[in-house]
Amino acid sequence: MTTAAHVVTTAVVPVPPGVLAPRARFFPALAAVYRAQLSRARVARIPLLFVATFQSVGIMVLMRGVVDGGGGSEARAVVAGSSVLVVAFVALNLLAQYFGQLRAGGGLDHYATLPVPPASVVLGAAAAYASFTLPGTLVTAVFGCVLFGLPMSGLWILAAVVPLAGAALAGLGAAMGLLAPRQELATLAGQLGMSAALLLGVLPAERMPDLVVWARDLLPSTYGVEAFAETFAPHPDWAAVVLDLGICAAVGVLSLALATWAYRRAAVR
Repeated sequence: MTTAAHVVTTAVVPVPPGVLAPRARFFPALAAVYRAQLSRARVARIPLLFVATFQSVGIMVLMRGVVDGGGGSEARAVVAGSSVLVVAFVALNLLAQYFGQLRAGGGLDHYATLPVPPASVVLGAAAAYASFTLPGTLVTAVFGCVLFGLPMSGLWILAAVVPLAGAALAGLGAAMGLLAPRQELATLAGQLGMSAALLLGVLPAERMPDLVVWARDLLPSTYGVEAFAETFAPHPDWAAVVLDLGICAAVGVLSLALATWAYRRAAVR
């Protein structure tokens, strides 16, 4: 009896759950997701670059008919806005579609079973998509400088504008795709976001009504456009450039945090 009671007592004693596997650290997980997403999107890299770049170059050609060259403020706005539009096309539009498709097709279940931090999934996918934007942005900027007669000495600022604007827009795109209840709505949200970046970023601000200018200030890519456009001036205000890039970086942190929260919310449903 004593042995049987001991066995029963032992059977009902709660055993603390053991750790099946250590949770992956953030940066190694981020690198793994980035490499996986980069190899996945590599097949579509050339079409993505061609479409995004051709679209922005076409807009500049159209705007050349109504905006004078010679380095004026309107020409600077058109070239800077068209260049950043390449980033918006990939980081905002395509990333919203990707996460919308991932959620609708059950792809989030795969990532949810992996011991990786949610932030590494969002940042890894965003960084992989944003990596394709730099060549297209550079080609667009060079073409715009030639078309509108702008100096190319400030193109180095794209090394800061592209990742910062890309982070802000990628976070918004990922959040749109993850929060949309249907895949079609995620695609629509990405298209509308890219259209906003087109209309509010490419058109010169001095030709817009006050209401549109206020809406333009709410768009995170605007600050990347302003920072890039300022470098075309004869005497750039570098304090204003740093301030615009700082705002873009702050919005990028907030938007990626929102996307991480949206990922957690979508993964547990």
